[in-house]
Amino acid sequence: MTEPDAELLRARGLRVTQGRLAVLGVLDRLPHADAEGVHRALADAGNETSVQSVHNVLGDLTGAGIVRRFEPARSAARYERRVGDNHHHAVCSSCGRVDDVDCVVGEAPCMHADAPPGFTVQAAEVTFVGLCADCAQSA
Repeated sequence: MTEPDAELLRARGLRVTQGRLAVLGVLDRLPHADAEGVHRALADAGNETSVQSVHNVLGDLTGAGIVRRFEPARSAARYERRVGDNHHHAVCSSCGRVDDVDCVVGEAPCMHADAPPGFTVQAAEVTFVGLCADCAQSA
């Protein structure tokens, strides 16, 4: 058990369970993983759990603000531990690689939107789609 993760779970009102700690450990090693990838990594490490249990844990962690969920176009939802800074993502349309892109304009939410009167923008999700360096080189 990693004590910082256990303390984080407690601070966010979640029980500390082996499943939650294991999923957080996978996301440390595999940022931008989807639920299937998390499940596969857990299985490879000898943790027997169902895909549904992984989805449940990811939902709990996302709801508590410990994990961020984002959905690249034509891809399963992805999860990461980098939260709270409203960064963006670059997604390779060939291999699916995802890289973080820091805030592109000013401070969070990094966009100046013409929102409806009285609407306060709290976050903006921007996804850059293109080819990663490896795919562009082999194209």
